[in-house]
Amino acid sequence: MNIIILAGGSGTRLWPMSRSKKSKQFTAVIGEKTLLETTLNRFAGVYPKSKIFISTTPQCINNIKKILPDFPEKNIIVEPERRDTAAAMGYVAGFMSLIEPDEPMVFIPSDHYIRNTAKFLEVLKVAEENIKKTGKLIDVGIVPETPSTALGYTNIGKRISNQAGIEIYEFLGHKEKPVYKKAKEYIKSGDYLWHGNFYMWTPKFFLQAFKKYAPEVYSPLEKVIKLLEQKGESKEIAQRYSEIPRVMIDYAVTEKMSPKDILIIKGEFGWSDIGDWNVLHKKATLEKDESGNVFKGDWINLDTTQSLIYSYSGKVVATIGVDDMIIVDTPDALLVCPKGRSQDVKKIVEEMKKSKKRRKYL
Repeated sequence: MNIIILAGGSGTRLWPMSRSKKSKQFTAVIGEKTLLETTLNRFAGVYPKSKIFISTTPQCINNIKKILPDFPEKNIIVEPERRDTAAAMGYVAGFMSLIEPDEPMVFIPSDHYIRNTAKFLEVLKVAEENIKKTGKLIDVGIVPETPSTALGYTNIGKRISNQAGIEIYEFLGHKEKPVYKKAKEYIKSGDYLWHGNFYMWTPKFFLQAFKKYAPEVYSPLEKVIKLLEQKGESKEIAQRYSEIPRVMIDYAVTEKMSPKDILIIKGEFGWSDIGDWNVLHKKATLEKDESGNVFKGDWINLDTTQSLIYSYSGKVVATIGVDDMIIVDTPDALLVCPKGRSQDVKKIVEEMKKSKKRRKYL
């Protein structure tokens, strides 16, 4: 199986640490290594270096080379521009189809937390075996902890098999980012899992799915692939790529696919999408002090509990009687908010986009 690490996202809900020029996967939000390094290290010694690729955008390539100076450049897939996940994953499928069209591959987000790496790798092994045996797309669903409007939900049917403790289920449908009321209903039913974004299939089958379910994506994508095969001019490739609609693969393909073409593995390996500061506080269990605080930098604490305090500015940060708060201090921006409002950081970013004066902080 080929490993495709996705490292081109922006992560606006982790502002002010995550910026357009240095998004969250290039920062050390948990532990001393960046999320990208942590993701790559999961596969060290298990998959040969030749089977590991990084998919990214022009904005991120310098950060990747700085963090991973020894990573082979030929295994870095740079899409011409950021155009959401349908275009990005279609571009990767096209790139890989020119190398190993029938070899299974898995898309691995670079900003996810995984507690049990060994179990995660077992899931990938079982998935690879089932792709080769059935020809079906394999996805991973996570048992939901709370109703979330930031994640997709996978409807599962009967259990098909249990392979060494790894359960495989029928796929009955997918719903991306439902409203809160609907998310509560999904969790109460017990028939829905969080969508983990670990799509696994062969490049050839991915492209066939784009052609069948998203022809508006496939048409310009096919032209891009032909140019890649002919080693065409980068300017022409970029022009064709810009014709691909900006849409998530979940909307373009997954929600339209026939259930008989997909299998779902229940992923029980301690997963979390580090999507906002509150989630980060919950998952950074090894870094919490006796009062439930997670901190980085020079911090003086007096009666502070259950808070996240990150200082990247070099200044000392002092808190008194603070509870359940997020405080992130960088050289040019300061965020202070209750943990329960951490999803609203994205709204702050949207507000800054409206101001020419504040865009420099994005």
